[in-house]
Amino acid sequence: MSRSRPGFDRMARWYRALEFAAFGRDLERARFAFLDRLADRTSILLLGEGDGRCAARLLRVAPGARIVCVDSSPGMIERASRRTRLTGEGDRVTFECADIRSFSPAPGQFDAVATLFLLDCFRAEEVASIVSRTGAGLRPGAIWIFADFAVPPRGMARVRARMWVALLYAFFRWETALPASALPPSEGALGLAGWQLAESVDLQWGLVRSCVFRRGPAILTEAP
Repeated sequence: MSRSRPGFDRMARWYRALEFAAFGRDLERARFAFLDRLADRTSILLLGEGDGRCAARLLRVAPGARIVCVDSSPGMIERASRRTRLTGEGDRVTFECADIRSFSPAPGQFDAVATLFLLDCFRAEEVASIVSRTGAGLRPGAIWIFADFAVPPRGMARVRARMWVALLYAFFRWETALPASALPPSEGALGLAGWQLAESVDLQWGLVRSCVFRRGPAILTEAP
């Protein structure tokens, strides 16, 4: 679940420890799986960045990029800002405290966006709106890096994932008053908006999924 909704401020200090306790480093692996695809990008948008781990990694991976991080949690922004300053290149990162549901980038402002464990916090109609408004701010040839929880189609992996998803939503609704109660069809929303799945990798028996989306025709591959 994302850290970018009201109520996540009080979780800012211990979110990472909670994440590692539940899933080890697999959520971090999912976040970082395809960041190297952004090495040549010059203007990157991170929606719901959280504690700054992705921004700090991108400062190394994409040395020519300016990065804009949008999050609605001041506590998370404070931690992310501190983390990026420690890299010595924090001047390439700009933070904006805003509600993702109403954030609208300027047309053609970015050549890449990452939504990492963010869209699961929203209802289906909200995800469709976020995808539409964000897409309007991306240039031709832009890349969309996506990571989130998923439910496999069959077998014990599906049973396990459904149990985990139910537990996660119950916890975050109690702790943060998260309004969403089920995984939205985020990949479907991206597809309907013209984004094509180009690469993907699954972790945690399919519970955790990381993808690269591109506009226009793309050849699907799976990361090793």
